[in-house]
Amino acid sequence: MADVCESSHPYGSIQSYPSTLNSASNFNPLQWIQQKFAPSVRKSTAPDAPKQETADLVSAQEEAFTEAKLIEGSKKHKKKKEKVAEAAPEVVEKLPAPEHKYSTANFKISHRKLNMLGRQISGKPIDHAIMQMQFSEKRASNRIMSMLATAKLHATVYKNMDPSKLVVSEAWVTKGENRLKRLEPRGRGKFGVRIHPDSRMHVILRPGKTYDQVKKEQRERRLKRIVSAGLVREDVPLRNPASFWQW
Repeated sequence: MADVCESSHPYGSIQSYPSTLNSASNFNPLQWIQQKFAPSVRKSTAPDAPKQETADLVSAQEEAFTEAKLIEGSKKHKKKKEKVAEAAPEVVEKLPAPEHKYSTANFKISHRKLNMLGRQISGKPIDHAIMQMQFSEKRASNRIMSMLATAKLHATVYKNMDPSKLVVSEAWVTKGENRLKRLEPRGRGKFGVRIHPDSRMHVILRPGKTYDQVKKEQRERRLKRIVSAGLVREDVPLRNPASFWQW
């Protein structure tokens, strides 16, 4: 044991221990806790190794089975495509039709009024006829314009006709089947019968000359009529000479 030192003090004696007892020890509890609970790599045991190998084999077998299924499905799909291609008929290009007929539905209008529009578009190229109906002030012009546009579309899509050469070859008007009849009161207790007419327009589109071709031919025809005087006078007698005296 170390010696104990006594010192004098007014209130009594005080014992003092040597400095070796008061010094801190080298043991650190925090380091011990960190070492005890620190994470470490878990080593695989011997019995788990064959389980991993069997799992790898099973996964490889499943992948091979799925690949074989995909290959078989692609082969079946190719065979189906070949069968459908063999069974399908050969696509033959349609020849353009010689004409296309179209008409409006029956609507409330007099056949005399509608016939004026028919005479306006008959014999004109389809685009020119549509333009005529677009700027017409007649009430039925919008209906006729939509009918012409639909007829042009059907002729180009279903009958393989050239839209730039379509001409309204014919246009005529017919009366409707069911015309409404109503009473019209007259004087002295009498009455008459008022007929509400309805009619429809038919057109036939045929391939013909375009508007530019028609204009060109008209210009050439008019130029042929102009006969200019030649530089040298013809040595022939006068044709249809007038009498000498004019009075």
